[in-house]
Amino acid sequence: MKFLYVLHDPPYGTERVYNALRWANEIVKDKDHEAKVFLFGDSVIAAVAGQKTPDGFYNTARQCESFTRKGGEIGCCGTCMDARGMDDEGLVSGAHRSSMKELTEWTLWADKVINV
Repeated sequence: MKFLYVLHDPPYGTERVYNALRWANEIVKDKDHEAKVFLFGDSVIAAVAGQKTPDGFYNTARQCESFTRKGGEIGCCGTCMDARGMDDEGLVSGAHRSSMKELTEWTLWADKVINV
């Protein structure tokens, strides 16, 4: 099956992004399944490289990198990135600036869309 996770919340302050990335990472461990993650709003910050979190605290950049290393794709809303002063070079390896057009393509590709 093919899964699309669409995330909206900031990466820290709630655990919604953390848990969605955990879930997506589990899905891509199984070679019979594919997954993509689209980041909207403050969730684009989850894919910022170089995050420094306290010892013992989760780090969404590392979760994103793990996901893409396993074959997952991460698209970051370009408009949302611009609103937060983010550039493409600041994203973790495997994440990219995306668009509503790509989100639409991914939605049509997916068997299941999970809106978090």
